Amino acid sequence: MSDAALTRIADALERMSPAPLAAPDFTTADAFVWHTSPDRLEPVANVNRVALELLVGVDRSRDTLLDNTLQFARGLPANNALLWGARGMGKSSLVKAVHAEALARGAALKIVELQREDLPSVGRLLNLLRDRDDRFLLFCDDLSFSHDDQHYKSLKAVLDGGIEGRPDNVVFYATSNRRHLMPRDMIENERGSAINPSEAVEEKVSLSDRFGLWLGFHPCSQDEYLTMIRGYCAAYGVEIDDETLWAEAIEWQATRGARSGRVAWQYFTDLAGRRGVAIGR
Repeated sequence: MSDAALTRIADALERMSPAPLAAPDFTTADAFVWHTSPDRLEPVANVNRVALELLVGVDRSRDTLLDNTLQFARGLPANNALLWGARGMGKSSLVKAVHAEALARGAALKIVELQREDLPSVGRLLNLLRDRDDRFLLFCDDLSFSHDDQHYKSLKAVLDGGIEGRPDNVVFYATSNRRHLMPRDMIENERGSAINPSEAVEEKVSLSDRFGLWLGFHPCSQDEYLTMIRGYCAAYGVEIDDETLWAEAIEWQATRGARSGRVAWQYFTDLAGRRGVAIGR
């Protein structure tokens, strides 16, 4: 093949390849969302979150995660964190609330949300954040893996960092309904079909072990559920007597067959609307 043909092929490949990603101006926002095709970090002006003091029944997890986050923001050693457990009990709300609390205390900390589907691109994201003066809380909500899902291998790049190591200015927080991130039937299938079952299971279960912090969230009691709603009423100025509130809130949870922080917020949203009170998150 002639030199001219090789040059044309090289030029064509260069035109097809995406241009190097330019680092965004991190001074424009405290929160960003990572997108691919093309790779980019989009700033988020208003983060959807609730105040830390409105999260009821998670005191130990709240204090542990806040301390870990403040350590990291100060440049001290900190652990990656997995928040796991019952649906609707404030796992993702706690991550965002802790970030807001850290900002309120003067911490220079950015939060970057990463979708589970974009985990294969995490190496490119880490390279973009590496060696910057800013400190980043990388957040993946509702993290879990199904059978034959290979995305979990990409997650190891965040937790272990490969040969380069995880950047010192990045910490990773994830939420999941599953403690081990894998469905039980997937783990059992590995035990029954792998040539060496113990090694196959260990590879997948050990993924959770790479998180230094495991924070469990469990279904709330009825008292905690009602306390959540009363806290929302106080914070947003919705007036209602206890007897009416208790009766309506309990009926609301019964119609949904569940009791959680999410259900408490949904009832409060309905109540505020009926009382003509505007709310925002």
